[in-house]
Amino acid sequence: MIGAHTIGQARCVVFRNRLYNFDNTGVADPTLNAAYLAQLQTICPSSGGDDTTTPLDATTPIRFDNKYFTNLINAKGLLTSDQELFSSNASTTSIVQSYSQSSQAFFANFPKSMIAMGNVNPLTGTSGQVRANCRIINS
Repeated sequence: MIGAHTIGQARCVVFRNRLYNFDNTGVADPTLNAAYLAQLQTICPSSGGDDTTTPLDATTPIRFDNKYFTNLINAKGLLTSDQELFSSNASTTSIVQSYSQSSQAFFANFPKSMIAMGNVNPLTGTSGQVRANCRIINS
């Protein structure tokens, strides 16, 4: 599903490496907008403040709209996974461009994507697990 991050927050611990040590390089993600990077670094220090949050959509954080896609075009995707939606090798680049230009297209397609996500059959019983931490497989 594309666009669910138009509202919501992320904790510093989730995106800190992008600000200070992207891909273990010791520097910030070079694809991140410089002004946005500076803003994020004031909110999220290089250490500590793990639970500090910032909006996934820097432009209209409490409005469900298509500005999230404009942010991606302007290199202001908070999460690496979000920014990857608008990268040179992404199959989703044209979708991001379309949704950034047309809120009607985004609003028409979003319900369809939610229905599709609702139809995904999760693993159940011994075929799956309820994780104690969503990012880590239970031991």
